Amino acid sequence: MAEGPNSFESLRKWVVEHKLRAVGCLWLSGIAGSIAYNWSRPNMKTSVKLIHARLHAQALSLAAVTVAAVVDNYDHQSKSESNVPA
Repeated sequence: MAEGPNSFESLRKWVVEHKLRAVGCLWLSGIAGSIAYNWSRPNMKTSVKLIHARLHAQALSLAAVTVAAVVDNYDHQSKSESNVPA
């Protein structure tokens, strides 16, 4: 019963191969989503809306970089464990 790679595994492999592109896309979607949310709040100045959007996207990017580092570390550990002879 050999199945092909599932969607999660293929997504993980793509993220491992394209770390910076994944973080950049997450940052861009975070900025866009935050601007869209802040634009629905009429009692804020435009400059404050943009500052909040940048801060939200920055926090999201920091979390994404942290997750990418953890995944990369996990991949290196699992590769080194599989190369150890029994």
